[in-house]
Parts: sequence; C-alpha cells; structure tokens
Amino acid sequence: MTAAAIPDFIYGTAWKEERTPALVELALRVGFRGIDTANQRRHYFEAGAGQGLAAVYRAGVVTRDDLFLQTKFTYRAGQDQRLPYDPAARLAVQVAQSLASSLEHLGTHYVDSFVLHGPASGYGWTDADVEVWEAMVKERAAGRTRLLGVSNVSLRRLEEMAGVHSEAPAFAQNRCYARLGWDREVRSFCRERKIVYQGFSLLTANVEVLRHPVVTGLAARAGVTAAQVVFAFARAVGMLPLTGTSDAEHMKQDLASRELEIGTEAVRAIEAIAG
Repeated sequence: MTAAAIPDFIYGTAWKEERTPALVELALRVGFRGIDTANQRRHYFEAGAGQGLAAVYRAGVVTRDDLFLQTKFTYRAGQDQRLPYDPAARLAVQVAQSLASSLEHLGTHYVDSFVLHGPASGYGWTDADVEVWEAMVKERAAGRTRLLGVSNVSLRRLEEMAGVHSEAPAFAQNRCYARLGWDREVRSFCRERKIVYQGFSLLTANVEVLRHPVVTGLAARAGVTAAQVVFAFARAVGMLPLTGTSDAEHMKQDLASRELEIGTEAVRAIEAIAG
C-alpha cells in the first residue's frame, strides 16, 4: 500500500444518508483528501461513501493513493439491526468481518485508519476492548489498515488503555465541547504521547462560541467567518479537525481556514470562552 499523508482536514460523513455519495464526491472535488466514515449503518452510509469515491476515481479527480480513508468498528450496542458482522461470533471475528465489509464498501484493499468506535463500557477498558484492540492490531499486521485509533474516549479510558497495551493509538477522535474546555485533558494526554487528536462537532457542539464577541471580532478583523476562526483555533491547539458540512461554499471556506493563522493571545481568549 502507498502511505497517504495524514491530511490537515477530514470530511466527516455521519448522518448524510442518501446524500452521502454526492457529498463525498463534492468534498473531494472541492479539495478534501481525508474521508471519515464507519461501518455503522445507524449513523453512516459507508457504501454510499464508496459510491462517491468510485465517482471521483472514474472522473480522474483523485486516485486511491491520494486519499486518507478512515473507518470504524462499532460494537453491537451502537448498531441498529443492519449489522456488518455476525453478532453471535467472537468479538475478534466481528472486527475482521466489519473491516472486510468496509473494504468492500469503500472499494479498496486497505484503509489508512481503523478506529474503535468507543470503548465497550463507560466503566473501564474492559476485556472486550482488549480483545477488539488486539484483533485490530492483527488487521494492521495483515495490511488491511495502516493506522489504528479510538473514538468517543475519556482520559480515564485512554490511561487504562495505556496500562494494558504497549502501543498507543495513532488517533483519538472526540466530540469537542468548548464548555468542557475543548477536551483539554484528553488533548494534553495525546500531545504527551504523540497521539493525533481528531476533533469533531467543532461547530455544532459550540454554537454559542460562534456568536461570542471574541470569535466574531476576530472574524470581522480578518475578513473571515466565525467557523473559519474556530477551525484555525483547533489547528493552533494541535487538533486535526473534521467538518461535516453539506454546503459547497462552506466546504471551500472550511478548507480556506488552513491559511488563517491566529495569534497566541487569540488562542488563549478562545480557550477561555467556556473553559
């Protein structure tokens, strides 16, 4: 496999349903090179993401080697009845079946990142998580993924995970709330261990921040949108941001935020808004 670089922005495909193929195609035509999905039909239409990928390949917009594709294994409790594995099978087998299904959906022999879609329990890094993570490591050893990650994870779960497994995940992906300090403790843990922190719902979880005078003032002075300021802030504090916009103009604006740099004082002011 050819190693695509980890992108500086990822397009998220959750909750797109029948619009998924067209929106994935649009995002790639606009300039995104990272796509996030999951083999969880309850919230994602992964096969639709694959249809969008196939369309841009056919059109010569990109090749597979240009892209960073990320998918997830989701436990039974996070699924509806449309399962990508045999629920009666051992968890290790479910992991293998889920990834095999994802590769078929996405029309590829490997993904760049395979993520555990949240630990099995809110009460600890369990034996189930150990089995699943070890199965994911085997999938990587077999060449079906390049990198591994975990999502929807607390600092405590990450610390427990580190106590059990010798190797840290490459990614931790969380919904990022300003009112909870922009997930400061998890970000700090990730920074210390060279784990890339992926932040999602940066806009939808923080509507009040987009209206805050600190952010609107920065946006007005720079001639940009409040959303662009939030994405620039996310990068400044070490996040790899996701966006799930379905609007072509917003896609362009989100990507353009990569050129926006905000100073240390502005970063401190935004961090202080809600935590």
